[in-house]
Amino acid sequence: MRILHSSLALPLSALLCIASSADAQQPLTRDNGAPVGDNQNSQTAGPDGPVLLQDVHLIQKLQRFDRERVPERVVHARGTGAHGEFVAAGDITRYTRAKVFAPGTTTAVFVRFSTVIHGNHSPETLRDPRGFATKFYTNEGNWDLVGNNLPVFFIRDAMKFPDMVHSLKPAPDTNLQDPNRFFDFFSHVPESTHMLTRLYSDLGTPASYRFMDGNGVHAYKLVDANGAYVYAKFRWDSRQGEKNLSAAEAAKIQSSSFNHASLDLIEAIKRGEYPQWDLYVQIVQPEQLDKFDFDPLDPTKIWTDIPETKVGTMTLNRNPANVFQETEQSAFAPANLVPGIEPSEDRLLQGRVFSYADTQLHRIGPNAHQLPINASNAAVNSNNQDGRSNAGARTGTVNYEPSRMPPKRQPAEYRYSQLSLSGTTQQARIAKTLNFRQAGEFYRSLSAAEQKNLIANLAGDLGQVRDDATLYAMLSHFQKADADYGERLSRAVKAEPARVRSLAAALVE
Repeated sequence: MRILHSSLALPLSALLCIASSADAQQPLTRDNGAPVGDNQNSQTAGPDGPVLLQDVHLIQKLQRFDRERVPERVVHARGTGAHGEFVAAGDITRYTRAKVFAPGTTTAVFVRFSTVIHGNHSPETLRDPRGFATKFYTNEGNWDLVGNNLPVFFIRDAMKFPDMVHSLKPAPDTNLQDPNRFFDFFSHVPESTHMLTRLYSDLGTPASYRFMDGNGVHAYKLVDANGAYVYAKFRWDSRQGEKNLSAAEAAKIQSSSFNHASLDLIEAIKRGEYPQWDLYVQIVQPEQLDKFDFDPLDPTKIWTDIPETKVGTMTLNRNPANVFQETEQSAFAPANLVPGIEPSEDRLLQGRVFSYADTQLHRIGPNAHQLPINASNAAVNSNNQDGRSNAGARTGTVNYEPSRMPPKRQPAEYRYSQLSLSGTTQQARIAKTLNFRQAGEFYRSLSAAEQKNLIANLAGDLGQVRDDATLYAMLSHFQKADADYGERLSRAVKAEPARVRSLAAALVE
């Protein structure tokens, strides 16, 4: 009673301090909740004896430390994330049943920005495509729009993806990234000319994630309630504008900070300067596909002269509370689709639909979708079960289908759209490649200063190529894209322009 009387005699401010102090002094525990008596000294056999195996706190502490890291992403290892919301605007419901696009609908999102090739602790100033992956927590499941800041990609067939990444990653014998290796690969892949031209422009070194556009890169299908579909490409337009760094500016920033892009996003959100992006979509009818003079499902191409429709605005307004639990354990995959959105026949996308989801199963585990950052707002009612780190709440005896106890409904309106097919199975490249034209169009769209930077950036790496055949093959690709482009680049690396012109003349678009 004396203690109670004494406490009540204290002013309210003092009582609040006591409560706050009590909260702050909760006992340290082990993972099973048991309090820890000493977190500074291991149990030993006497003052001079060895450490005891029975010190379960020490063992658990070391075990957990040894397992703090999941395998690094093969690509997109370096990244930062933020939470926000997407508000739909502009009506495309005549094209798709996806409820995320119903005007006025607000959908929670999580975005992970990243570099692509370089490792987890690499500088954010390095020349690299930037990943722009958005997870929409829709009422019909999670939709992942997994893209980059650049609207195209290096290759058009997933068969080449592992080889491309191997060539861009450090060499297995030296652990160093080597232009001799990746240009050796790209010299055999003429469709890479467009992406390389964009990457070696200042777009390859964005000033920050806030001042960067995003692209879905691939064509997808938007499907209506009747199963009719159109083809669509998505693009994020930064309301902050687009800003990039020259090589000199990137080097200056790198000398003082290798986290500049992550820091800029985190600090802006802390200040309440919430970055926004408008989402635009281009629509192509199936009967229009053959009217292009290139394959419109080729991810090395953009859709020129196809109008865009704004479909909503995304605002990022909350930083992760725990970077590992949210940003690093976030699992994005183009396979995460919702009714009304399907993959197109894009050969690279078809491979990514498998490989990205499979990578997350390897990296985080078969139950990665149960983690809060990946969990769907819609109820999950699958027959998948067990596996590592299963924290689900499966009940009941039926884990198979079909069943009468009771059956799981499968409404016909959720079936995939139907694609008419003819011909035979094959292994052959697409018919309309048009490898160089859009690279030339992009080059000519640059200002004189931007062209100068592109030539200097590209020559810096091409100039390190020792193999003449590789060097001249690459130069002929850029020459084929634009004569001025090829001539200036040839002079910059002290090559023979006449030889480059001759090789370019023999190339077929």
